[in-house]
Formats: sequence, structure tokens, C-alpha cells
Amino acid sequence: MSAFARPPVPTVVQQHLESADALRSTRSVQVRAPQVELHRLRRLDDRLAASLDGLAVAGDYARHLGLAALDSPGSGPVFVATVGAIEARDPALLERLLSLAEAVPEARVGLVSAFGWVPAPALRGITRALLDSPHAFRRDIGLAACAMHHADPQTVLETAMADEEHSAQAIVVAGKLGRIDLLPGCLGGLMHEDAQRRFESARAALLLGDRQAALRMLVAFTGEGGPCQAAAAMLALKVLPAEQAHALLQTLAQKDDSVRILIRGIGAAGDPHYVPWLIAQMGDLKLARLAGESFSTITGLDLAAEDLELQPPENPVAGPNDDPDDEDVAMDEDEGLPWPDAEKIDAWWQVNGHRFPHGIRCFVGEPVTQGHCLAVLKTGFQRQRIAAAEHLSLMAPGRPLFNAAAPAWRQQWLLSQMEA
Repeated sequence: MSAFARPPVPTVVQQHLESADALRSTRSVQVRAPQVELHRLRRLDDRLAASLDGLAVAGDYARHLGLAALDSPGSGPVFVATVGAIEARDPALLERLLSLAEAVPEARVGLVSAFGWVPAPALRGITRALLDSPHAFRRDIGLAACAMHHADPQTVLETAMADEEHSAQAIVVAGKLGRIDLLPGCLGGLMHEDAQRRFESARAALLLGDRQAALRMLVAFTGEGGPCQAAAAMLALKVLPAEQAHALLQTLAQKDDSVRILIRGIGAAGDPHYVPWLIAQMGDLKLARLAGESFSTITGLDLAAEDLELQPPENPVAGPNDDPDDEDVAMDEDEGLPWPDAEKIDAWWQVNGHRFPHGIRCFVGEPVTQGHCLAVLKTGFQRQRIAAAEHLSLMAPGRPLFNAAAPAWRQQWLLSQMEA
């Protein structure tokens, strides 16, 4: 330490550590939130970067506090420690964190997100060592890092795809990187006994251009239910022609427990034909906000900005509550969505509905085109931006899937390059 450098102030360093943990947790929600735009994510990312910089300046003292936090290895402390280990080129700490993440699933998310957070030059040598590792878990971390940074691992990915026992991550990465040459391997995964592997294989194959076997698999998942049902429906409905999309939505409509997937699916299908039905669902407190979001996904209308929302009801029937006897502790997935004013929205639709022809896929107010999807990536809400990224890859198989969860400044730079 320089003779003129000030020693770290313990309370300030502790604040940086707690702030980085909390901001990272907030970020994990905001990257999938319904009402968060890229500029708002940038403000949060700048605050997180400032806290991480403060820890880096504090040096060994911050490292000691970070190691102590790993006694409870949640995703936040592991994220903070991994960023520090990568940027300080600390192989011993990184080795410890990799072993921890392999043993504790909760830590894995934090470790992977740290690899996505740091700039690509900071990973030189580190990712190469992971890809060359004899351990499948470490190779998977290396592959995930490559996907997040749009760095093609080339022959390493091809070798991983050929390893049937350990090809799951490789299939995901092949789809995200647009490796059309690896489509046969993704299609081969459609026969796997594990449902999650079949879904990931179908998703990757669809992104890589297959509209036969992969699409049939996704439609089958939609009809069968299970944990992959919603994601499968959202993907299939983005590419199915209007008549086939209608048939799939009809299948969902016949299942009482699939009404939320049906509402989300209508937004993904984008057919204005279903807008009056969506407006009708806005009278149900359990479905109102979700129906409003799908309406906005089709029309592009910002309900809050256009004064088409209501004050939240006093006793909304959704999500967790303060009742200690209530066993429902799940997060409210509609949190942050506006409460739609069905009467005003219906009046708006009566005047403007003619601008949205039935049978034409509308996404955030316009037909799905490359230029429009790029515009949504710049100005839309996070869920809309994730959908826009998928549309771009589905329209042009081979195009890497835009990472809408990357640090905001990196996203803004990439979007500026895509415009050039």
C-alpha cells in the first residue's frame, strides 16, 4: 500500500459489501421484470458497479469480509466474491468458489452471473482453463460464460455436443450462439428421457431454424402440462401460423389450470382477434394485470403512461400475504404490472381496434420485423425485450440470441453496433 493511501474504513467497506449483495438480488428480479426499461437497469447497474469498485479499492480487507460472507453461500455473496476473484486474478479464491458452486446449487447462480458481469477481457485464460478442464461442471461454466459474451468456443462446443452424458449445457449454448451446424445434435436431444433436456433441445433447435420436430415437441409440452409448459407455449406461439396458433390456444382454453398460460400465450401469438377476450379478463382480480400485459404486448400501449390504469384494489387476490397460516409463499409474478382500467381500455379499443388486422402477428404495436424488434430492445420493458431478442433469432436462424440480462452498458454498446 502506498504511504499516502488511506486504510479502508470498516463501516464503509461493510456498506459496500451489503449494498453489492442487495443490488445484485434486486437486479436478478429486474432483468425479468415487466415494467423495467434498459435505462432504469443502467442506473441500477451503475450503482452495483460503484459498490464493487469500492470493494476492489479496499483490497485485502474487503476480501476478508467477502470470505466471511461465504459461510452462508447464497447467490449474492458468491457473485461478489467471484467478481473480485476474476478481476484480481486470484486463482486460489476462484478455485474455492468453483468447488463451492458445484456443491451448493444456490451458489451456482451467483457464480455464473459473475462470469456474465465482468468484461470479456477479464476472462482471458480463465475461460480457456475451464473449457479444457476434465471436469464436466467446470466445462459447463466455461460454456455458459462463452454464451453470455457471444464468444464461440468452436471445437470445444462440438466435442461437448458429442458427449451424450454431458451435452445439456452444450445444447443450450449452441442455440444461444446460433450454431446452425450443431442443429442435428440438438434434434438428437429430442429423444432424451429427461423432460428438461427434451425441452432445451427443442428450444435450441427452434432457434437454429427447425420448424418440424422441434415445434412438434414444444406443442406437445404445451398440451401435457408440467414445468416446461409455459415456456414451450411462449416459444411455439411466436412461430406458429395463425390457424395453428389458434388450435394451440384452444387446447389451452380447455384446461382450467392453464388460464394464465393461455393469457400469456395470446400475447406471444400476437393476434388482435383475442383482444376483446383479454379485456373481459381484466375484470378478474387474479388475471387483470396479466391480461393487461398481454394487451400491451399486442398493442404496444403503456397503460400507466396512457392513464389506462386503476388504483390497486385494497385486497388483491394474488401472491403471498401476511397471513402466517397461508401456505402460499410464492412470489407474485404480476408484481409491478399496472391494474388495467377495463372500461377505458375497451373504449380505446373500440376507436383504435381497426388499426390491428386479425390474423397478423402484432408485437408491441407493430408487425414483427427486425427493425421493430431492435427498437423494442432499446426502449421496451424487460419482458418485451426478452421476447424481442427471441423474435430476432427466430427470424434469422444463426443470429446469436441477444442477452437482455447482460450489464446495461454492454447491451447499449451492442445495440449501437447492431444499428451500424
